[in-house]
Amino acid sequence: QVQLVESGGGLVQAGGSLRLSCAVSGSIFSINVMGWYRQAPGKQRELVASITSGDRTTYADSMKGRFTISRDNAKNTVDLQMDSLKPEDTAVYFCYTEVQYHSRSIRYAWWGQGTQVTVSS
Repeated sequence: QVQLVESGGGLVQAGGSLRLSCAVSGSIFSINVMGWYRQAPGKQRELVASITSGDRTTYADSMKGRFTISRDNAKNTVDLQMDSLKPEDTAVYFCYTEVQYHSRSIRYAWWGQGTQVTVSS
């Protein structure tokens, strides 16, 4: 069993900043991709940013230059620093990870429970 515990969501005014954190725990051999997705009401879940075990990052176009993803492999955590927030960033943000249970296992995807981010205009 793998657990993802998210923190850091909340309400912020447009132009403000928030930092999301996600801690991954469980009987894991390795953690590969870690990332954040978001889902706004009535919309599909979309990628915000991801980071590989080698620190290669990917960002959705609308987040480039405003959001920064980072990870701490020793602590099995992934953070998302969100700056210059806009009302359209309002959504539930989900932590995501792909793990292996042993060296020869396939990757298994796990999701956090989601944390609400609300940006007021």
